[in-house]
This record gives sequence, structure tokens and C-alpha cells, in this order.
Amino acid sequence: MIDHSRIRSAAFRAKVTSAEQAASFIRPGAMVGMSGFTGSGYPKAVPQALAAIIEAEKKTGAEWTEAERTGVERTGIEKAGENPFRIRLLTGASTGPELDGALARADGIAFRMPYNSDPVLRGLINAGAVDYLDMHLSHVAPMTWQGFFGRMDVAVIEAVAIREDGTIVPSSSVGNNKTWLDTARQVIIEVNSWQDAALEGMHDIWYGTALPPERQPIPLVRPDDRIGQTTLRVDPAKVVAVVETFAPDRNAPFAPPDDAARAIAGHLMEFFRHEVARGRLPPSLLPLQSGVGNVANAVMAGLDDGPFENLTAFTEVIQDGMLGMLESGKMRVASATAFSLSPGAAEALNARMREFRTKIILRQQEISNHPELVRRLGCIAMNGLIESDIYGNVNSTQIMGSHIQNGIGGSGDFARNSYLSVFMTPSTAKHGRISAIVPMASHVDHITQDSQILVTEQGLADLRGLSPRQRAETIIRNCAHPDYRPMLLDYFRRAREGSYGRQSPHLLDESLSWHQRFIETGSMLPA
Repeated sequence: MIDHSRIRSAAFRAKVTSAEQAASFIRPGAMVGMSGFTGSGYPKAVPQALAAIIEAEKKTGAEWTEAERTGVERTGIEKAGENPFRIRLLTGASTGPELDGALARADGIAFRMPYNSDPVLRGLINAGAVDYLDMHLSHVAPMTWQGFFGRMDVAVIEAVAIREDGTIVPSSSVGNNKTWLDTARQVIIEVNSWQDAALEGMHDIWYGTALPPERQPIPLVRPDDRIGQTTLRVDPAKVVAVVETFAPDRNAPFAPPDDAARAIAGHLMEFFRHEVARGRLPPSLLPLQSGVGNVANAVMAGLDDGPFENLTAFTEVIQDGMLGMLESGKMRVASATAFSLSPGAAEALNARMREFRTKIILRQQEISNHPELVRRLGCIAMNGLIESDIYGNVNSTQIMGSHIQNGIGGSGDFARNSYLSVFMTPSTAKHGRISAIVPMASHVDHITQDSQILVTEQGLADLRGLSPRQRAETIIRNCAHPDYRPMLLDYFRRAREGSYGRQSPHLLDESLSWHQRFIETGSMLPA
């Protein structure tokens, strides 16, 4: 039920209007910054109203010719890329079906950045109908300030409340909200009563960011430091509409960890115990960063059952496993920019938000992902991958080298600057038809110098201090699936004998042949 008392400013109450009226402020070709990060804290009503406006204008527009009906495979959209009412859409990261999904189905997006996980929009991107910029999340705010994406026309921000002083209480994500509010010419605020009011006070928004040469050191030295204020500022003159909503964040449920995920978690727990015993990690480890997914949740469950106490997190997102650690007391505090919770976990958190308010800090993503802070705090970065080559070059974004899956997200922000850089994946995909360990990565997001630990259910490869040829032998023997290990060993042997050089041996005429074989036959394994 909508709680009208969430808008505590009389000036902003006077601007309450319908989602349809608010959406009418967004015009064709506009650059629009919307809140949202990994399916949390994104506006729900205004994007859907905008999609309806776009659909209505398409129906009343000029008749399409048969030649114009370009089609997009597997999206269910007749024509993409020709609709004149399309916007340039920027967010924090992925959002939900009411935003990316609704606008993609209406063919209302011309340009999207910096991250997407919606399947309909993914189809449009891979069909070449939407321009997509996949980039490090820590770079988005400073590049927006520098004007590389153009003028920000409208910001659409979800809030928990608007305070008496006109400042905005963010909801379940912060992302790039500060930058959108600062740079947009017009602002639309969705006040969502579904988001628990106890979120007020959980956020930490720092207004000290600046471009060089005015940039100053960020005064944060521990994950639980608070350096800013709990609300977002906005110029009241910019606010053209306030919309009241009651709608949940919608994330897909996580599947229970399978045997492979549990095995990966087990290898990592043993590695952490070894590092503590060697004195390279303290008994409470170091601030944890974890990507999203079932493997990451399995690792958090392993840590919850493990011997390590008083853990902390400095990460992008808090998902189910990390929330469980906060609840059990194994984790003392978690700093992030958003939640990424299954529907059940989101409901449970909402019901008990006040209990977690002293254990969770939500920051803007230019702070949560800032390389300076990742290096200073000595984070342990744990991220997934699509494939790794035998030298540890990691592809985390492109299937078969050119088909975008989601994006790099913040994994690059953390991997390059962390104290420990861990990449995790099952050793095969598509029921064994794809190997996650390949002779040469079909696309590289993280170079070999940025990957230190590689883990599959087969084992763990500690690559620190190893030369490329030593890395290859370690990865193949420890991480490759037995169905592919002999093929990799054979390739590596022949590459050492016949490559152009011997530093990182490759046979260029067959190094990507596994990918081509999959494209042609549906499997990387020979017939």
C-alpha cells in the first residue's frame, strides 16, 4: 500500500503526478540516467509508462514497409533500431523487467550502458540493433562529468522517502544516483513504499569526489567508515515530477548450489586456511568482494560454516549468502552499493531492515568500486568468468568472442587492484559441450597479470609467481575437466615445439579452433 507520508516536503508533495505524466517529460533522443543496480532500487512505474508512450507513438506513426521490418532473432520484436522514439539509457548496472525489459520490448533504447542482464535487450544488442557500451563501473561517473556520453537530459531515481529538507533517501541501491541528480537538467523521483522505511540511515553518500587536478584522497580506511551523508541532494528547481509507487525489486531466484559450486567453495576454503597458516592472511581474512551467482553464494555459505570470524566485505552487491553471514554474526559489516537478493531474501530483509541497518552501508558506486580503496583495503576479489585460456587471460563477457552475455561490471575494478584476485567457474558448460579452460580466450577482459587464483570444481591453481609456461601447466592439470585435459596438454606440447616464440606458446592456426568447432557442431569436443 502506498504510504503518502513518505513525501515529507510540502514543495515536493505539490509535484506528485501520475507515471504517465512524468514519463511525458522524456522526449525522443533524450539521454536518461535511471537508478538501479543488479535488480535493486530501479524505477518501476515511469519506465513502463514511457514504454507505453513509445508503443502508442509507433502505432500512430508512418506505416512500415516490408523492407523496414528487419527483425531481431529470439526477441519477439518485429522491427528494431528504426523506431524514432528511442532514448539513450544509463544506469548503475543491470535493472529489472519493468525497466530494461519494458523499454527493450518497445524498441525504445538506442544506446545502453554500462551493464545489462535483460534477455530481450541482450538479443537486441547482439543483433546490432542497440549500441551497447560495456565498461568498468568505477569509470561511469567521472566520464559522465567529462561529457563523453552527452548531456544528461532526465534523471529518474527511486527513493524510499523525501525528507523535510528536500533531500532524497535512496532505496535498495545507490549506484550512479548522485551523478545523475547532479548532472541532469530535469529530475523525476519515484517514491516506492514497498522499500522499507528503515533503509533511511543506511546510506553513505560522499560529496568529495572531483576530477583531476582537484581530486583529493578519499578519507576511508576501513570498510565500516562513514565519510558522507545519508541522503542525496537535489536542486528542487530540477524536479519536474514525483510519482508514488508500491512495487518490489524483481530479481530472479538463485538455484541451490550444485556439486560443482560446493566443490569450488571447498577448494577456496582450503586455500584460505593455508594462507592464514602461512601468515599471508589474518584470521579474519581481508575485506571480501564477491560477484553475483550460485557459485558466489556457495562460497559465502562455505565461509559461514568455516573457521574464519569477524569477517568484513567491501563489495558491489550484497546477495543471499552474504546476508546470511551478517545474520549469523560471521560477518561484522558489509559495505556495498546495492542488494542483489532472491525474491525470498528481499522480502525477509524488508521485514527485518532495522536489524541490519548497523551492519550494512550502501555507497555510490564510484566509491564502492574505487580502485584506490580496493588497493588500500587489500580486498579479496572473487569473480566468475566465461572462460580462461591456459595462461590465465580471462573472458568474463563475450560468448564465442562476440556474443555479449552481461558485461564486465565491477570485476575489473576489483581484480586489478585487489590483494588477492580469484576467478571461479565450473570447468564446463552446456552439459560438457563447452570447456571453460581453452587454448586461447576468444575475448579478454582480464589479462594474465590480473588473475592470481583460478578455481573450478576440479581444483585450484595458484598462479602467483609463475611464468606463463608454468601457469599453463598448473591451470591445465588443476582446473581443466578430464574430458578436455588431454586435448589441452597436447595443444600445449605442440605449441612449445612449433610456435613463433616460446614465452607464451600458441599455434595461431588452431588456437581458436575449439570455438569454431562449437559454432559449427555445437560442441568443443571432436566428433
